[in-house]
Amino acid sequence: MILSKDDYVNYLEADRIALGRKKETLLEKLLRSIAPDYIWTFQRVLRKLEYHKNNKHSGYYHKFAYLYLKVRYRRLSVKLGFTIPENVFGPGLAIAHYGTIVVNEHAKVGANCRIHVCTNIGASGGTIKAPVIGDNVYIAPGAKIFGDIRIPNNTAIGANSVVDKSFEEENTLIAGAPATVIKTIVIKQIIKHI
Repeated sequence: MILSKDDYVNYLEADRIALGRKKETLLEKLLRSIAPDYIWTFQRVLRKLEYHKNNKHSGYYHKFAYLYLKVRYRRLSVKLGFTIPENVFGPGLAIAHYGTIVVNEHAKVGANCRIHVCTNIGASGGTIKAPVIGDNVYIAPGAKIFGDIRIPNNTAIGANSVVDKSFEEENTLIAGAPATVIKTIVIKQIIKHI
């Protein structure tokens, strides 16, 4: 959770590295104004929104900044097809493509998550309990993860998988409908920046 300016800077840097974006020169910043990188823009607005939301009690500046950024954030969300609430993802978030991504506000995802299109992380059975996903998790396109479940660190979730139960073992690939452990993996071969 982003509670301070240092946290904000650290989250942004982790996200930049996870997305594979290099530090921009002044010329590149000007070019971005002509041809924007919408995913990186979305993630920067998300992190700034989280910072101001978590500091709204600190004064009017944070409250007004939060309201302004919330409008910007919603516009980008609709444009890109993302429904990602604040304070769900840890540092190192990498959204791979434009497209539908729906995440429940009660879900918690650790650091270094790489997430693809048509993914749903949500509650189940009329409860508000949502998945708790560990660090260094790769979520392939079309994965559905729902219910009061836990996904361990260093896990890859296969394309179009339906994950509705908890898993304990780290360093695994889980896939299928319903998901089962397929094999042992080395997550650094899938998420290159960790």
